[in-house]
Amino acid sequence: MENFIYVVIVGNTGNLPTSKNYLINYGQAAVFTPSDFAFPPYATAGESAANVETVLITDLDLTVLVQQRDVASVRHLYDRRSDLYDVRAKRSVKVIRTE
Repeated sequence: MENFIYVVIVGNTGNLPTSKNYLINYGQAAVFTPSDFAFPPYATAGESAANVETVLITDLDLTVLVQQRDVASVRHLYDRRSDLYDVRAKRSVKVIRTE
């Protein structure tokens, strides 16, 4: 979340190994956003109830995510101490921009 990405977590427990119906599962799922002013409070886009059979559906806007990487209140790549370390990719990185 600090790197301006969406984080989706899913806890899947229940009758999955023995049941033919794969929708009978219990746990808790959540979708987290970066913690900044343009995103929902508490950096949570959606959260399901714990231990209740449910499906979590959340809309994620990739355009806002890309814009906030450049204009957010905290920008880690711009605020880093370049005199202490350098950020280099081990492999080539393909930058994808949405419009």
